Amino acid sequence: MTTRTTSESSAAAPLVDLQALVVAVRRRRRFWCAAGLLGLLVGAAVAVLLPAPPTAVTKVLVAHQEDQPNDPGTLIRTDVALLQTTRIAGEALKSLHSTEKPEDFMRDYSGLGLTNNLLQITVTGDSDAEAEARAKALADAFVADHVKRIRAAADAEAKALLDQRDRLQGELTKVNKAIGDGSAQSGPTASADLESLFARRAELTSRITDFGQRAAEARIGTPQLVAGTQIVDAPSAVRTSLPRTAATDGVIGLVLGLVLGLAVAAVGSVVADRPVLRREIASNLGASVIAELPRRKGRLGRRRRTRTARERLTTSLARTARGSAEPVSLLELGCARSTGAIALDLARALSADGPVVVVDGLPGTQLSRRRPKQGDPAVVGGERAADLPHQDRRVGVGSVAPGTAWTDLQYLGTRTVLVVRAGHGSSAWLHTVARQLADQRIAVIGVVLIDPDPRDRTDGTLWDGLNTALRGQDERSARQSGLGRRAERLPMWTARVPDSDQEAR
Repeated sequence: MTTRTTSESSAAAPLVDLQALVVAVRRRRRFWCAAGLLGLLVGAAVAVLLPAPPTAVTKVLVAHQEDQPNDPGTLIRTDVALLQTTRIAGEALKSLHSTEKPEDFMRDYSGLGLTNNLLQITVTGDSDAEAEARAKALADAFVADHVKRIRAAADAEAKALLDQRDRLQGELTKVNKAIGDGSAQSGPTASADLESLFARRAELTSRITDFGQRAAEARIGTPQLVAGTQIVDAPSAVRTSLPRTAATDGVIGLVLGLVLGLAVAAVGSVVADRPVLRREIASNLGASVIAELPRRKGRLGRRRRTRTARERLTTSLARTARGSAEPVSLLELGCARSTGAIALDLARALSADGPVVVVDGLPGTQLSRRRPKQGDPAVVGGERAADLPHQDRRVGVGSVAPGTAWTDLQYLGTRTVLVVRAGHGSSAWLHTVARQLADQRIAVIGVVLIDPDPRDRTDGTLWDGLNTALRGQDERSARQSGLGRRAERLPMWTARVPDSDQEAR
């Protein structure tokens, strides 16, 4: 039955709880805000320490013989690729009388196709004048290379047409000679052959004329393309503003820093698997959340609400401690200072009924070494707990952080309230705490959540019967029924959280 329930609940649970992920990322807002601020500062520093080199821009109108209205930009992309060749870079360096290598010069300029026929060339240099000169030389080299290719293509096409015309002219010469030789002959066959020769001569003459016209048109079309390829925007230096550049780079760095910070926070939250919602913490510990307290005091209005919540919690814990036949302890996880303050408040509330001693089992004996104030209860270390009179009421304070001596927790109290800071312990460690307390026969009265998410609306109460720890009237009813201490600890045994389905079986 338990195995089936565990399997069904694990199957129904989503792979990533988006609500818990959003809350975990929001709780780490200091991290990703710091990452965004760091990106802003780095972007502004890059703009100041690494300013952009002097840059010049020029635009070239490129005419193509294969221009089509529906061209997707293939021709201009080809021109951009041709611009980034050592041939054009070398010709530009020759005009500049520079000894720089073409491969090195290619790193200092780039091309961008603005439209199908408009090419923008951006060149950097040591100064604005040098950048403009290099841009002019590069644009002239590109235009000269483009014109040279256009003329070479036109000449090649015209030559091919003229060669074809010459071949047909030679064939026409042979036909004319055959006609001259056939005119001296007589007979029916000679007349038919002569007629076919005249037809062939007419066809060849027509084709020769056609090839001649096409060759002339090919050469006529070349000047239009040559004239259409020209520099339409003379090279000019790009004026940059340091404040504007720093602001732009800062905004870019801010956005990148925020994105990176959010991504790291989200991934870290998923990998760490640290519950922050009341629902998750109650489920992992097998006990209900009975109170929530902020970690810091905050503003005046928040201080009043915090004081009211602490008074309400102290009253509830005092009522539970008075009705319990066994000592009550407070065990912290990630909030030792808050736990000590709650223990002192509880001890002050119980001191009206008789002597109360706070047994300090926190790491470093934080409470026992503190300077007591007037009216504070006595605080002793865990090593002196055995010497206390039995009639004195005890309030134990300990820790369930990693490295805890689990067997010593029984001496602090067999009934405990867990004081847990949200997002401090992983799910695996919360399971370990629930299992170890169950093995030590320590019943969990409830969970006090420290530093909860203010927008958390999940329910931190368990509603599965015996898995809810006995509190108040339920405990007294169990004692009156004669079940004794074993009956009081029964709910904690059933609240044990299994690590796997095998343990549940």
